[in-house]
Amino acid sequence: MSDLRIYVDALLEPGSDVLLPESAARHVVTVLRQREGAPLVLFDGRGLEATAVLVEVNRKRVLARVDSVSPGRSESPLAVHLGQAVSKGDRMDYAIQKAVELGVAAITPLYTVRGDVRLKSEREAKKHTHWQAVAVSACEQCGRATVPRIHSPRPLQDWLAARDEPLRLVLHPATKSSWREAEDVRKAALLIGPEGGLSEEEVIRAQQAGFTALTLGPRILRTETAPVVALSLLQHYFGDL
Repeated sequence: MSDLRIYVDALLEPGSDVLLPESAARHVVTVLRQREGAPLVLFDGRGLEATAVLVEVNRKRVLARVDSVSPGRSESPLAVHLGQAVSKGDRMDYAIQKAVELGVAAITPLYTVRGDVRLKSEREAKKHTHWQAVAVSACEQCGRATVPRIHSPRPLQDWLAARDEPLRLVLHPATKSSWREAEDVRKAALLIGPEGGLSEEEVIRAQQAGFTALTLGPRILRTETAPVVALSLLQHYFGDL
């Protein structure tokens, strides 16, 4: 069994004691039934991870002592900013989880013309917090020490206006694409539309913002499946797959 990995918002230093977050502590005590002396890995979400050992385990708190600290080794050399149209229910969670596993650097949920989800104020804030937690959980599972930032949802046009990545791709049926001919790509932007696809006007706006249309073949993929395939391709050509 591999060592338990837990995200902690704390300074990691050799010899220091770190209090585990409530949810992680509960998991350690009630689900895993770990005891003092059990090894684990802590990571701070900013690129550092630490080997540690449990020194106090009870229902009130779980404390770990840091042994050694080192930079995480699971980050891709390719930094992809994913613009993902907001989708209903578990679809968005799945898209975020798999994108994190595939090394995405940042994710911005987008409101699009054909998107059927519009979040308001408090509900949007709760969803944003939830999505960031999904990213943390994915990092715990896949071995990343840097937690990708999940930005607050925003309109597609605002996101397009902020893009400056050398390689910018929008998933859309296309007859010709030269994206694989790009050389030495280190940063990329990837735009995924909603279940009904981006509107023609949105595709035109994306192309005006420097995006190249990318097709993933003759079959239409679901909005939560598309980023998995597209990110896998990008990591294969320019990253570490």
